[in-house]
Amino acid sequence: MTPLFSVSDFLAVVNQSLEVAFGAVEVEGEIASFTVNHQKYVFFDLKDASGSVGCFMTVWQLRTPLEDGMKVVVRAMPKVTPWGKFSLTVTEVRLVGEGSLKKSFELLKTKLDEEGLFDPGRKRALPGMPTRVGVVSSTAAAGYADFMKIASDRFSGVTFLVANVQVQGSVAAEQIIRAIEHFNQLQEPPEVLVMVRGGGSADDLAVFNDEPLVRAIAASRVPVLTGIGHETDESLCDLVADVAAVTPSNAAQMLLPDKHVLIARFHEEARQAALTYGRAVGAARESIETVCRAALHSWSERLEQTVQQLTATRALVREYDPEAVLSRGYAILSGTRRVGEMLGIVTKEATITARIETYEER
Repeated sequence: MTPLFSVSDFLAVVNQSLEVAFGAVEVEGEIASFTVNHQKYVFFDLKDASGSVGCFMTVWQLRTPLEDGMKVVVRAMPKVTPWGKFSLTVTEVRLVGEGSLKKSFELLKTKLDEEGLFDPGRKRALPGMPTRVGVVSSTAAAGYADFMKIASDRFSGVTFLVANVQVQGSVAAEQIIRAIEHFNQLQEPPEVLVMVRGGGSADDLAVFNDEPLVRAIAASRVPVLTGIGHETDESLCDLVADVAAVTPSNAAQMLLPDKHVLIARFHEEARQAALTYGRAVGAARESIETVCRAALHSWSERLEQTVQQLTATRALVREYDPEAVLSRGYAILSGTRRVGEMLGIVTKEATITARIETYEER
């Protein structure tokens, strides 16, 4: 017996059958009729040379700019809408081909640049000698190994907090975003975040042009250093980062000082300090000796003057010494000067008493 369905039940059975038969599918094609409604919903057709299928997704699922003519692979669930229209409900869009990748890159670059995310004025300097570094990378990748080897060779005493994430593929961007958020939320966050990944194709590096990831780097309260790909590679993560190195190895060189250079510089500074100290000590010694000589000379002059003064004083005292006068043949007389009075006479050899017989004024 032929089953009888209501329209709604029929659509439900069809969708259930599609889900069981296909589940999630990946479909490759070229975008056409791309529109965004109410800044919430995205509609476009996916077409090739002989067919077209409608696609639907929400704006928050759109991680990279799209426009007509881009070649993409969508991951979606095939469904029939309540209005009987077959479409793909898209959960992920992956750009395909260098042209599409480049076009999307330029569109998003222009958009973010107009918002000021690449403004040099918002970029921060790296710490001069960090001791706590957060690393976001795949620990199985060659780029991570290069970074850690050179970092260890250049400087020691650094604590590396490593977030092991995928650095390509559909889940990579979200894993990197969660790692950035984790480091920012630590009670003691690292002094700098380093995001490294070795070289690869444009498809491999496309994750570093993911809009939510670029915005997560811009929002990080911890300075971010990137070392992504080779010297010729440029990503939006590089443009928004506080400092961008050209390779993972270069990131290690920019982050940490070379201990051998520091040791050589320390030795040179110590040698220069010793020379400066020696010159200062020599100059101080010479200055002290000059002062001492001047003081000694001054004291000697003052002493000589004092000795001369004492000698002169002693000579003057000797001149006024009565004994000195007596020794020259003089006598000292004592008494009145009236005739008939007694007079005392002292000479060097004797004391004499005499009477004044006569007295006349000179």
